[in-house]
Amino acid sequence: MKLNTGTIIVALVVLVLLVLAGSYGFTVVPIEDVREVAESEAFDPVAYVDSIWASQLLPAFNEEAVELSKILSEIQPAADGTVPKEDLIAVTNEYGLITVGEAHVYMVKGSGKIVNVDAETSLGMIEVALDDYGGPIKVLMYIGTRIPSDETSVRDAVGFIKFGDFKEQTEYGKVASEINARVLSDVIGGLDKNALQERSISFMGAFNIRTFNLIQIKLEEISVVPVEVVLGE
Repeated sequence: MKLNTGTIIVALVVLVLLVLAGSYGFTVVPIEDVREVAESEAFDPVAYVDSIWASQLLPAFNEEAVELSKILSEIQPAADGTVPKEDLIAVTNEYGLITVGEAHVYMVKGSGKIVNVDAETSLGMIEVALDDYGGPIKVLMYIGTRIPSDETSVRDAVGFIKFGDFKEQTEYGKVASEINARVLSDVIGGLDKNALQERSISFMGAFNIRTFNLIQIKLEEISVVPVEVVLGE
């Protein structure tokens, strides 16, 4: 029987691999075993957030959150609602962090009164009139059933969750998504959206101001992702 060239090459490759295995102790591992190992080593964002939520993340807010009224009082928008980027940098260097992507992020706390509730869509918000702040910047807070997918304020503001600590960029993104999922379930999931108007509120949370490629930043409102909410009468 005449062998074709392809068959001869395959046979030679197999022979070489057998010789190498015998000489150097290579082990042939079934592909099913490789898949099982890969799956066991896959990143688990739920387990990661479980490991930091109560032990690191919430304590960081308790220890480092700054009064939101203090921060906003130091930001002075012009009549058109804009603030020079350089002015914001000075405030953020004092009270927050600036990310690699030039987002200004803050861990904050505050108290006030809920003056408006918008729960008509999944992206529900409340407006809070802060105690000790009467300036032009409106304070909003997420209270709906979802948080925007690009919202990473809590992850970024705490400072100890570093991009370089993860093998892939997708893992870093999954951490932000899982933190937001935890906010939705544990922090605002139990709120009665129909009983919020005119209630007093105290909270801790994070917000960001995006400044990438901008010189003047429009700053008429901020949106807080809460990590703790306490309602009063």
